[in-house]
Amino acid sequence: MKVNLYDFDNTIYHGDSSVDFFLFCLRKKPKMLFLLPKMGSSFIKYRLHIIDKTAMKETIFSYLKYFDNIDDLVRRFWLKHRSKIKEFFLNKDHAQDIIISASPEFLLRPIADSFNIRDLIASIVDKKTGHFQMPNCHGGEKVRRLKAKYPEIEVLEAYSDSMSDLPILTLAEKAYKVKGFKISPLNLKK
Repeated sequence: MKVNLYDFDNTIYHGDSSVDFFLFCLRKKPKMLFLLPKMGSSFIKYRLHIIDKTAMKETIFSYLKYFDNIDDLVRRFWLKHRSKIKEFFLNKDHAQDIIISASPEFLLRPIADSFNIRDLIASIVDKKTGHFQMPNCHGGEKVRRLKAKYPEIEVLEAYSDSMSDLPILTLAEKAYKVKGFKISPLNLKK
């Protein structure tokens, strides 16, 4: 199977969808501010290598407990934020495209489905608790999940804003770095 891979945040979406969703939710429930000290502490522990990225993100996504209907909230979020999808992605056929992202699957599923992509591989997060049901889908974990689901995959093109995605970029025949609205080919020797 031949596919193209796309990271989501800062690649096809202008910004970080998880941050934007947090801010969107904060406007709805300002009491989420009480979680900021715990989130800040978790971030510091992550930076000091006391906890891993998954544990840090679980603390951050614990704000989901304040909401009863996350699906409706996500739907309303995308009505407002769909305009942040970059033009280069809008103007393509996505039948052989896979979005692979560290953002929560529940957050990206509606927007990904709206483009009729082949598949979405993202972090599996409980939308009631913020608990990650698998490790954060980042770096080498992206390749592990991709290969587990599609062992015979052939990657034609891969797009990312970050060199932390080097594991998926090196799988591709052609790799592209996305910086803002500029797309540049990467020369990655295999």
